[in-house]
Amino acid sequence: MSPTDALSVASGGVVGLALGLVGGGGSILSVPLMVYAVGVPSPHVAVGTSALAVAASALASLRQHARKGHVKWRCALVFAAAGILGTLAGSSLAKAVDGQRLLALFGVLMLVVGALMLRPRKGEGDAGVRLTVLTARHLVPWLVATGLAVGALSGFFGIGGGFLIVPALMLATGMPLPHAIATSLVAVTAVGMATAGSYAVSGLVDWRLAALFIPGGIAGGFVGMQLGRALAGRKRALTTTFAAVVLAAGAYVVSRGFQAMS
Repeated sequence: MSPTDALSVASGGVVGLALGLVGGGGSILSVPLMVYAVGVPSPHVAVGTSALAVAASALASLRQHARKGHVKWRCALVFAAAGILGTLAGSSLAKAVDGQRLLALFGVLMLVVGALMLRPRKGEGDAGVRLTVLTARHLVPWLVATGLAVGALSGFFGIGGGFLIVPALMLATGMPLPHAIATSLVAVTAVGMATAGSYAVSGLVDWRLAALFIPGGIAGGFVGMQLGRALAGRKRALTTTFAAVVLAAGAYVVSRGFQAMS
């Protein structure tokens, strides 16, 4: 295994570890790691490959949550369908943006995500909420509107968008946090695959990198979940620490992006 291959696996492991420890927001590190650690020369290739890796990681996690019965499947499918439409628009726009400008914008997004992660999330809600003929009139417009918006952002930046999808689902349906986290994985998988497909058609996915990054992410995720259970009482401290890392990395990405454009 070459040093670059080892860095690819290790970078995937870092992303998986972060996802396992703190949940939504961990995948925000994948694009910067691909560009600055692995050395992917094209930001667009990093975005396309990241989307594929994020989708694979979300699918692996979805199986575990589905077994626990936390996934609201009808809400998830409506949200994901709208998200895919938004994703196609967002990814098409991103491919027309200069790569360094895209990285700078990605850094700004990281700063926003880091700030949002510092805010505590409330777990209250209606665990019995369901999409039925009676509730569709109220739920469907919200699910479609939020799905389109979040999908467009996720497609533009090649991220899973869990940090956006979770609160969007809670806003649209009133479901509690554990169900929103589980349900969001359906949309993360669908949106990630749609984004990756859009970039793959344009030849902007590094399949070898993905083949190394994804197993690293799955292994890191397993370790992260085990550590997360052991450190369950320090969840807030972990999230705060990770938010600080995201903020620092975001500032670095913004700086590098604007330096490259100047």
